[in-house]
Amino acid sequence: MADPVQTQTNTMPVVEELSTVQVLRRGVRTTPVLMSGLAATLVAGLVFAAGQVAAPVVIQLALDRGGIATGQVDIASIWVFAICGVAVIVASELLGVALKRRIIKRAEEALRQLRTMAFDHVHRLSLQTHGRQSTGLLVSRVTSDVDVLARFVDWAMFVWMVQPAVVVGLFITIAVYSWPLALVALAVFLPIVGLLRWMRERMTAAHLERQRSVGDMLGGYTEALAGGEVLRAYRAQAPMRLRLSELSDRRYRASLRANIYMATVFVVGDMLVALTTASMLVVGLAWRDALALTAGELVAILFLGSMLQSPINELGETLNEAQVAVAGWRNVLGVLDEPVEALDPAAGSALPLGALGVQLRGVNFFYHDAEIASLSDVTVKIPAGQRIAVVGATGSGKSTFGRLLCRLADPTTGTVSVGGVDLTEVSVTARQAGIRFVPQDSFLFAGTVRDNIAMGREGVTEAEIDGALTTLGLGEWAASLNDGLDTTVGERGSLLSVGERQLVSFVRAAVANPGLLVLDEATSSVDQQTDLMLTAAIDRLAQGRTVVSIAHRMATAESADLVLVFDAGRLIESGPHDELVKQSGNYAELYRAWGEEMAPSVAPTTPTNPVSPRTNRE
Repeated sequence: MADPVQTQTNTMPVVEELSTVQVLRRGVRTTPVLMSGLAATLVAGLVFAAGQVAAPVVIQLALDRGGIATGQVDIASIWVFAICGVAVIVASELLGVALKRRIIKRAEEALRQLRTMAFDHVHRLSLQTHGRQSTGLLVSRVTSDVDVLARFVDWAMFVWMVQPAVVVGLFITIAVYSWPLALVALAVFLPIVGLLRWMRERMTAAHLERQRSVGDMLGGYTEALAGGEVLRAYRAQAPMRLRLSELSDRRYRASLRANIYMATVFVVGDMLVALTTASMLVVGLAWRDALALTAGELVAILFLGSMLQSPINELGETLNEAQVAVAGWRNVLGVLDEPVEALDPAAGSALPLGALGVQLRGVNFFYHDAEIASLSDVTVKIPAGQRIAVVGATGSGKSTFGRLLCRLADPTTGTVSVGGVDLTEVSVTARQAGIRFVPQDSFLFAGTVRDNIAMGREGVTEAEIDGALTTLGLGEWAASLNDGLDTTVGERGSLLSVGERQLVSFVRAAVANPGLLVLDEATSSVDQQTDLMLTAAIDRLAQGRTVVSIAHRMATAESADLVLVFDAGRLIESGPHDELVKQSGNYAELYRAWGEEMAPSVAPTTPTNPVSPRTNRE
């Protein structure tokens, strides 16, 4: 049997250990649309950068060739220089606008691709992965972390693609006028650039911690909002408020550290430009004759040096956005690196029509990092068309067994076959059409009752929905709703009762017409009247298909064709209810204990209630 620790992998820490450059490379490979037309974008960026040096050149020409420096002003030449300079600057700015639109369009396409990819991947992860990860954290990865990338690409990506070229262009122009002064500028510039790199590494760590704290805070608030009724019922607002305060405080401290680094970068950037310009001024004036500089050339060089401030400040300002974006990208890539344990085949097999038989052979299942198997050496054959009850104590492996039948997870070892086909070889379309799972607490999406029923099968018609309601005997119930099938269910079905949500889930399963239906005890949380409706609906729904019920109440097992008894992950007994009751085994003890517990509530209603003993006990 495979070691569960070895077979379950998680590459999230590997992503966290990547450098900023490595994260960017991974991100670009993940969204290749970013590389589309990159060569043309870079060429346009260089042309734009060249246009930015037009103003200093015009000033130099006006001073030296327009006669301003000598006092013999040539207005005609100055007008020519000025018009040419304005034309170059206007053309450069127009090119910059087009370039920015091009970059943003590509970036937004990449973000849409990344958001869709992350959302799809989250829904392909197994239930045990969802159990390990906070729902709020996963929501943060798909929304908040992608949104910080959006804020980056709206402006900062343009800056990072263009402004470095502008800085290089300014230094090249200075070197054309005087390479010694260009060396002086580099001698001042490069050490401070090294300081900026050192600060960037710490900003990366600070922003990664900030994004983690945002995810944790979002998860905490999501949990508090979802559990609002429980908090009020148990007067637990104070400890929850304390926890949320701690999460908010952690986020505040992380943001404060990141912003301190950003503010420091601004100061260092201003100091860098000032020192660079001052150094060139001192050297240029002291050795002007040796450097053979004209007045116009020296002024142009100083102007070029002062122009470094704008791109340096923009790069420093966007460094903060870049680090936030890298942290967000790192988190999204971490989600994408979560292994999908139930991989769908590229071209899978179909399932037979009608009721589907089930067979498990030597199935073992471990949850992540668990040392004890949730299911151990389970081998069983379920004939097609039968009603099966799965019983056992809490934690015995019943729900895990049901989820394996729907391939919400794959066994660690062993095989699960449905309709004679290994479930891992069944196409996702065939599996979703042939197998349906109805959980104990059915989830409804915001919309109408009709919308939620229609989710049972793509392309379902009104006639098929009406037919399913009639088949299940729920036509009158649907008509009794305020607006019939157009009744709004609210968020998570909050405007309907628990029983009504279950009825909707049954109709949703019925329109799919599955060959195998897995029920996680759908009648355990409803009143007796609704239970009667659900039980009748289950009886009708079971016709012509295989039904496996995860039974939390022994009454479900009484009418089953076959009862499977689990204990500590093992299948210890199987057979019809009547035979198992006669044996002195685990099932007989469970049934006897349940009968004693239910006896007081059964006695008063037995003489007058005409329903079956099974319904009385429930």
